[in-house]
Amino acid sequence: MIAQFDGFEINPIHEGDAWKICDFVIANTDRLKRYFPKTLEQNLNPTLSQIYVENRVKAFQNKDGFVFTLKQIETRKLIGLIILKELNWTSKQGEFAYAIDYNFNGKGLMSKAIEKLSVYAFETLGLERLQIISHKENRSSVKVALNNHFEWQKTLKNEFTPKGEQPLDMELYELYKD
Repeated sequence: MIAQFDGFEINPIHEGDAWKICDFVIANTDRLKRYFPKTLEQNLNPTLSQIYVENRVKAFQNKDGFVFTLKQIETRKLIGLIILKELNWTSKQGEFAYAIDYNFNGKGLMSKAIEKLSVYAFETLGLERLQIISHKENRSSVKVALNNHFEWQKTLKNEFTPKGEQPLDMELYELYKD
């Protein structure tokens, strides 16, 4: 376990998470299809989720990428995924991406999770710069960045192209270790 707060806990992804991730993705398809299309496609059924989990556990062990689960402690329900990706060990940089179950949106849980994982990234992983890249209209994601003292850096022109859409400009936020 990485951290606990308010009846929730953050854990590294593990082999037993496949069904829960599949359930999470299916229940939140509308929330994931625009900004998490690859994660969605890789978890549309239990078999795909098992492959996804196996690959992500290996990536975690190899420090190629980190997937964390956010679960209710009492029920063990998975309510969020947090991904630390685009790792550059030379510059000690990584980027957070995150998604929360629609039933838990707006409760500040992802802000608290990112707070805990930022400390983990700095103190345990040795990273020195963390990024969040979000579309300006994704107010919830921007709020997570700002709540955690990530500072706006610049607009990234045509940074992300959702499936079937034109490229979108995205906003870059960064947080530096002390």
